[in-house]
Amino acid sequence: MAEEAGIAVVGAGIIGLASALRLAAEGHDVTLIDPAPPGSGASSGNAGTIAGHAVQPVGTPAVLRSLPALLFDRDSPLAIRRAALPALAPWLLRFLRQSLPGAARRNARAIAALLADAGPLWRELAAAAGASDLLRDRGCLYLYDTAEALSAAGADLALRRALGVRVEMLGPAEAAAFEPALPPVAGAAFFPDALFLTDPGAMMARLADAARTAGVRLRAARVERLARRAGGVALSGPGLELRARRAVIAAGAHSRRLAAQAGDRVPLDTERGYHAEWDMAAPPLSRPVCPVARGFYLCPMAGRLRAAGTVELGGLSAPPSPHRIARLVAGARTLFPGLGPPDRTWMGFRPSMPDSLPVIGASRGGAEVILAFGHGHIGLTLAPATARIVADLVAGRAPPAAAGPCTPSRFG
Repeated sequence: MAEEAGIAVVGAGIIGLASALRLAAEGHDVTLIDPAPPGSGASSGNAGTIAGHAVQPVGTPAVLRSLPALLFDRDSPLAIRRAALPALAPWLLRFLRQSLPGAARRNARAIAALLADAGPLWRELAAAAGASDLLRDRGCLYLYDTAEALSAAGADLALRRALGVRVEMLGPAEAAAFEPALPPVAGAAFFPDALFLTDPGAMMARLADAARTAGVRLRAARVERLARRAGGVALSGPGLELRARRAVIAAGAHSRRLAAQAGDRVPLDTERGYHAEWDMAAPPLSRPVCPVARGFYLCPMAGRLRAAGTVELGGLSAPPSPHRIARLVAGARTLFPGLGPPDRTWMGFRPSMPDSLPVIGASRGGAEVILAFGHGHIGLTLAPATARIVADLVAGRAPPAAAGPCTPSRFG
């Protein structure tokens, strides 16, 4: 006999966890389904930064101009596995169109609207989970090695300011005062409103505990089939038969197949993200730092230093690239030459859309299915904002205007 649920949230990453917790707080009967432990994968393996400043889409005219070199240079911060190129071709064509000037400006405005209250919403979420102690309010630094790089960043920083992002420019001495362990730089941009998590994995565990306390049932299973039935949705997979009045698809990079079964064909693909960690009692930084030319973050976390970032387009099935990990480690050593071999490395999957906007909204086949995935680099940042939109949709309330550009119907 099938299990029963009021709302089934498929995917227990940060988007699913935050959504389940918000829905339970509003009095809904919620079952959260995932074959992996809650908050694992990219929800734990990230830069830990609540990045309200990350308003730029991945696709921009600058990226478009240098795309051939970026995609096929093995050392590029944005690279592609050549074996994956045929499968990626439809996604890349959409990405190219979204990198044109008009589309990129439109996407940046839409991302900025989504990010506008990311910090306050995260403070609320952390407080609800009894995890405020894991949040740090020290901002984020972008580093520029040369005067030329600093000058070239002017247009990017001006756009961020125009979209409401607070930016403070630091000279070499000021940057050194912020982070004395760093080598000299030509200058830095300081984003004072950025928050960061001292331990993303611990935050996920607190959120999972809070969800259980709120009455959310956690079900370790893989949803392989989704079908509409009278009065709701049927979900099934190995050892799973569940009927729910509503379903929320929040399975990250694994969402496309389930969305298609619901009647929504969305151009979701996967970025493979990497990190390397060095155990140490006292990391040499006090806030996340991004050496812009190298395209990754160095982040002080509880008992370790984490280097996280770069973009590799390559699907879900290929093994991690030793070269990408080696480049990440080499990049970290340009700032801290004394780093030895990393204590651990990791590769995970970011669910990415060609326009860098997530998919959040009711399925075109009916509001008994809600889609909430495709957040790319800003899934951690946007989790509580997404949860608010999901709860609005379930309750029949009008979601914030910022949700409009995220509708699944934008793909025709």
